[in-house]
Amino acid sequence: MRILSTLCVGMAVCLCVFPRFAVAQENQAQRPNILWITSEDNSAHWLGCYGNRDAMTPRIDALARESILFENAFANAPVCAVARSTILTGCYAPTLGSQHMRSRYPIPNDVRRYVQYLQEQGYYCTNRAKTDFNIAGNDKSIWDACSGRAHYKNRGDNQPFFAIFNITVSHESSLFPQRVAQNRQKNTIPATPRLDPAEISVPPYLPDLPEVRSDIAIYHDNLTALDKRVGALLADLEEAGLAEDTIVFYYSDHGGPMPRGKRYLHDTGVKVPLLVRVPEKFREMAPCDNGTRIDELVSFVDLAPTLLSLCGLETPTQMQGRAFLGPHRVDPPLDDAVFLFADRFDEKAGMRRGLRDKQFKYIRRFTPQSPAAPCSQYSLGVPSWKAWQRAWEKGETTAEFAQLWESPQPVEMLFDTKADPWEIRNLAADPAYAEPLQARRERLKQAMVTHRDSSVIPECLFADMVGEATIWDFMNSQSESQKQLVDFAWLATQTGKEQLPDLAIALNSDNPAMRFWALRGYTILRELAGHNIAGLRAATQDPVPAVRIAAAEALLAGSGPGTGIQTLRKEFQPPFDKSPGCQIQMLNLAQRAGFQNEIPLPWLQHVATDERSTKYVREFAKGILRNKQDP
Repeated sequence: MRILSTLCVGMAVCLCVFPRFAVAQENQAQRPNILWITSEDNSAHWLGCYGNRDAMTPRIDALARESILFENAFANAPVCAVARSTILTGCYAPTLGSQHMRSRYPIPNDVRRYVQYLQEQGYYCTNRAKTDFNIAGNDKSIWDACSGRAHYKNRGDNQPFFAIFNITVSHESSLFPQRVAQNRQKNTIPATPRLDPAEISVPPYLPDLPEVRSDIAIYHDNLTALDKRVGALLADLEEAGLAEDTIVFYYSDHGGPMPRGKRYLHDTGVKVPLLVRVPEKFREMAPCDNGTRIDELVSFVDLAPTLLSLCGLETPTQMQGRAFLGPHRVDPPLDDAVFLFADRFDEKAGMRRGLRDKQFKYIRRFTPQSPAAPCSQYSLGVPSWKAWQRAWEKGETTAEFAQLWESPQPVEMLFDTKADPWEIRNLAADPAYAEPLQARRERLKQAMVTHRDSSVIPECLFADMVGEATIWDFMNSQSESQKQLVDFAWLATQTGKEQLPDLAIALNSDNPAMRFWALRGYTILRELAGHNIAGLRAATQDPVPAVRIAAAEALLAGSGPGTGIQTLRKEFQPPFDKSPGCQIQMLNLAQRAGFQNEIPLPWLQHVATDERSTKYVREFAKGILRNKQDP
């Protein structure tokens, strides 16, 4: 399914259920085994087969020569749990409500995981051993085996298998100093980097700092360690005599791990390696020969339909991707584009949407009032991130490299990825690109409508608006109002003052999300919010907590401290019954307003120990408590 395609995202699904192993063994033997080798946090550009001359990845490069190499493969989200929810269901995370990192909201039972379909066709399905699917339920229960010992060798006689082996050595945390020391002690990586940091070429989107050079060198060693593990898995397959019966996929879960990689919609965050080796006996399953480089666009939403196609199944109604292999392959449209999304990552609330075609990348920010770096405090465990932050704080960076840390951020970004592969030059304000900008602006807005993007209801409003329903069901019951919210979210977050009359009207809407977006619009307009101070002050008495907090933010942006801080201060008073989404909203605003050290102690102590609060809220609160105790 693609951006301009008509899609039914309703509840209809195939409800035919087959006995678990009803498929005859004779037919099973004709089905391919499928092996997924996945790695973490490495963008395509890190590997030798994708053109990196500093890489030492001989086994992956050899696999690439025996495979179809996809030059335009993308994670729809630049972070693991959100990306995996899309892979598992074949549905975009914002359609499911799984776009916020480790939120684990429920989804309807009839939005089925691809594993269930494979098992009904007789497949033995194993996962070794990453889950983190970001939806409610027991992630391990859907597999025949899911542990550090899960292996296809434990399947029944003549039983086809689907197996995932997830390799973590390339994870972002592999650059944390303690992990680097551990990996060196275990001889996972060499004590001294293979590459001389002084000789490394620093990509132009990063500041040339010693820590940046060091992290690049270390990460290349991590990727060589990854390469060895990929080679070992392929060797195991050969030794078991299964290579000619098994279609092998290798891909990474998203980009990273350097600054402006993971958690960002730039290609450094979402463009991934994808290699697919198809044995000769299954040659008809592929659109081209092994050893071919193919430039069609594919993304994670396509993986589940592709798996099912390889097993002979058509794409279920609720899945939103297209099969790119197998008998049910669907050729991409000429004007194909990939839908990208980024929302709350850990404790940092935010919302960005993107559209990537073969030439242009368009990104739209719906939270431009927030700095773009970092998108999670966790990132600052990487030395290059921390060094960049220190350089900015000391005024030692150029304006180009300071911009990521400052606010407001540009609402729109447009990059010509062919002329500017590192996405340095934002063309959104260039009159020469007005036509491609407008075309992609409209396509992205339509994609948000088509895919029932649930982020037009901010997470801080889920508890008040969605209630006990699943987000999927709620959004499907609100199709007309969802379209209105998409239109208004775009209107409210544009720059200029022509939308001021619409913002004033929306402040009186019956829909809390409309009131929220109106206040977001005033926040973005900053001093222009003074045109309606009376309306903003009235909104501080709204019955919905998230709207009151948004009013405090708009007042802070439009008229400085005063009523805004007073409103925020009240929200930290008892009763301490706000939803985790509201707690995140309050903490983010307190941090941006320089109010976090004034958060009342009883509130911090409560949420730091309240199991109903999310892990990120508790950690955020504990960090502030530590600073209070040891300033």
